[in-house]
Amino acid sequence: MPISGWLVSRFNSRGPLVVSYALNSLMLLCIGFTTSIYSLVAAVVVFAFTLRIFNISINTQAINLQTHFTGKIVGSFHGFWSTGGIAGILFSTALLAMNVEVHTHFALVAVLTFVVAVYSYQFLLTDDKTARGNKLKLGKPDPIIVMLGVLAFLSSICEGGMFDWSGIYFQKVLNVKIFTYGYLIFMTFMALSRFLSDFIIQRIGMPKTYILSATLIVIGILLAVLAPYFWTALIGFSIVGFGTAAIIPMSFSMAGASKKYSAGLAISVITTYSITGMLIGPPLIGYLAQTFELRAAFITFAICGLMIIPVSQMLFRYKNRMTNK
Repeated sequence: MPISGWLVSRFNSRGPLVVSYALNSLMLLCIGFTTSIYSLVAAVVVFAFTLRIFNISINTQAINLQTHFTGKIVGSFHGFWSTGGIAGILFSTALLAMNVEVHTHFALVAVLTFVVAVYSYQFLLTDDKTARGNKLKLGKPDPIIVMLGVLAFLSSICEGGMFDWSGIYFQKVLNVKIFTYGYLIFMTFMALSRFLSDFIIQRIGMPKTYILSATLIVIGILLAVLAPYFWTALIGFSIVGFGTAAIIPMSFSMAGASKKYSAGLAISVITTYSITGMLIGPPLIGYLAQTFELRAAFITFAICGLMIIPVSQMLFRYKNRMTNK
């Protein structure tokens, strides 16, 4: 993540974006056709590295594009990310149903993404490199960036846990044969909510949107845990999808306005917090499920959601205090 932020800050984000996207598609092709554990590890490492650069670059483009619009647009970009995840699930399911080999599957996706990468270059923003804030400064951290990072961390624990455990919850707790319902409903409602998030933020503001998001996460999790039945869990997971949707886009948007760091570097710092949450969330739920039970482990998401309220309000109080100085 620090290297990704430096690259985007060192150059215009367009170059790192297209190069990383093209290399990422080539690495996917290599993963599909590799016959050696060593080449597989190498391909996966480069795949992950280029994915992070792409992540930072595309979010930097979105934040800079936002400055050309009066209305909020960042949430819609994240909505398309969630929609892409749903499309990926459906595409993979269709190819599996047709017994398509994995290397053919990866090759199709690699060719498609490579063509999109090359074609999109002409439409991307240019000259978005900033003259300031392109280096991480040791010493006292920026409190706003730290608090935004904590918010992204808490949200990502919920997102990462739901990505990996929602299907298992439907399978092990609810005994549902087609256990992908949980993951699909969560992703679908998260995508829908992200398209609506810009409108909601404009109507009620970011402070209230953080509170609303946190409240929905808590309500959704408690509904699924306290009433462990198919329809109540389905409704609960959809509410959690609504709750988690706006937190990361809002945090990225605020990070892009940092006075200490450039947009690319600020987003890379926030994404480091987010990825850490994604890494910690799933195994944490696994350990808690083994110690207690899966239903009890899911309470962790409600606790993380609840913590978003005081952290977000502390952030806005500090921000207002700095503005009034």
